[in-house]
Amino acid sequence: MPVFLSRAFRHTSIYVRKDRIKKPEDLKGKRIGIPEYQLTAIVWARSILQDDYGISPEDVIWVRGGIDTPGRPEKIKLDLPAGVRIETAPDNQTISDLLDQGDLDAFIAARPPSGAAASNPNVGWLFDDPTAVAKDYYRRSGIFPIMHVVGIRKELAEKHRWLPGAVFKAFSESKAKALELLADTSATKVTLPFVEEQLKSARETLGQDFWSYGVAQNKKTLEAFTRHHYAQGLSSRLVGVDELFDPSTYESYSI
Repeated sequence: MPVFLSRAFRHTSIYVRKDRIKKPEDLKGKRIGIPEYQLTAIVWARSILQDDYGISPEDVIWVRGGIDTPGRPEKIKLDLPAGVRIETAPDNQTISDLLDQGDLDAFIAARPPSGAAASNPNVGWLFDDPTAVAKDYYRRSGIFPIMHVVGIRKELAEKHRWLPGAVFKAFSESKAKALELLADTSATKVTLPFVEEQLKSARETLGQDFWSYGVAQNKKTLEAFTRHHYAQGLSSRLVGVDELFDPSTYESYSI
């Protein structure tokens, strides 16, 4: 379903040794720790580094390992392009450890580094103001990265052809209600300060429907992901956006 429950600008996923990496271009030839090569967050981070700063996956050395505990195997079999170099972290160390010790120059993951690296003054975001950089990225590209989608078992969708459209409509109505409640600042619905200001900023940058569902509204984002997923060697062919979702969900619904 083109229902996107998790989205994030992955500029905040790139941590570096600030004592040696001053700008994105400094990452060329360096060692970057990752939990798994194929993770969606890391696909997006690599796409940002390549499209905006000219750093291709072949330009660095990838070191795979656990964030909190040593050892983390890749969950899918990789068939990567020639020139992509991946090493495995030592059995007794995490990529957080290696970053803290200076054995890595950078770290990319959906979660921040842990342990001593979390408080190391020489470890920090690649971008000093990742929100400003992400907003500029969106204004230029129209891309708001997607992490997770909703799925229905194929046998159920084929047996009940009304089901995909109904599920899509239900999630869309649920999102509309959630945003209505979020905008009610008489009593905030999330345990976070500055909600009203953040909501205003999001709408100024991404528009009123800043967390859009559906294919047409997200075509640029979907095309960017499938293009990079293929280019990074994680899909065997370039998948078209028209192949990604149940046919019934490409239609428009009035909510």
